[in-house]
Amino acid sequence: MFWTFIKAGISAVVIVAVAEVSGRFPRLGALLLTLPLVSILAFVMLWTKEGEMTAITRLARETLVLVPLGLPFFIPFAISSRTGLSFWPSFVLGVVLASITIGLWFWLGPTPTKP
Repeated sequence: MFWTFIKAGISAVVIVAVAEVSGRFPRLGALLLTLPLVSILAFVMLWTKEGEMTAITRLARETLVLVPLGLPFFIPFAISSRTGLSFWPSFVLGVVLASITIGLWFWLGPTPTKP
């Protein structure tokens, strides 16, 4: 249980750091967002928990497919100056767009297999 709190603390620090940096330096914030920080942390934490590559391999394969499918989330934010959308409408529309692309893949895509 102790390690679960440590992991949650590390994750929270990363999220807060990215948010703080992004407010002051948007380009650096964008760079930090493009780095797979969550994936890196998840892989390390999964490795320390499981100690074998099977789970990490499956996670990497699924992530490799799902990351591009989640990119439509950013479209409403990127064009908000042209559309006049504020934060919450952009956020909701982004979630809807990403949910559609990811949902379609889960519905129509291949069934996951074990490595």
